[in-house]
Amino acid sequence: MIMQMKYYDIFDNMRIPGRWHLKMPVDAQGEWIDTWQFKEGRVLDIKGPIRFPVKPVGVALEYTLSMGVPVVHRRVVSLFERLGIQKEVQFIPVEVEGQEEPWFILNALQVIRCIDDARCEEVFYWRPEDGEPDRVGQYKNVRGLKVDPAKVGEANIFRPWGWLVVLIVSERVKMAMEAEGIIGTDFIEV
Repeated sequence: MIMQMKYYDIFDNMRIPGRWHLKMPVDAQGEWIDTWQFKEGRVLDIKGPIRFPVKPVGVALEYTLSMGVPVVHRRVVSLFERLGIQKEVQFIPVEVEGQEEPWFILNALQVIRCIDDARCEEVFYWRPEDGEPDRVGQYKNVRGLKVDPAKVGEANIFRPWGWLVVLIVSERVKMAMEAEGIIGTDFIEV
């Protein structure tokens, strides 16, 4: 019997006492940056520095989210290199207020059509009566997300097609991040 890989929604742990919170990223002029571009599964050509204000200041997390965008410490970059999965992501250098060490946006480069509608708790689709004709038939909401491992292939990190607000990692990545002691991660099996 072949064992299928498990997959996990990775997010930041909101239960860490005194943790920091990264605010909306801004460019050199202090203008907000469109965060949706980091959820499209493509290599980005970013001009100029991206800065993350911090409020409240607190415990720096090596994995944290700002508007759903993963911001990671260089230890995460090194870990992904050791795992040999650096080609599945783009690490975009950023500045984090009050921090001297390197930080990066983790931009997953794969979007995979893998949501297992039948196993999800609830799946809602856009309908004609919702008044969004370009979205009809697409996911409107997914609760209790489950993915079909057979559709994932060899991917270790990706976003599920149709529900880009979620970042998924393989059990291999989850276990490596936990073994490395990366501060800030939380996981839910999908």
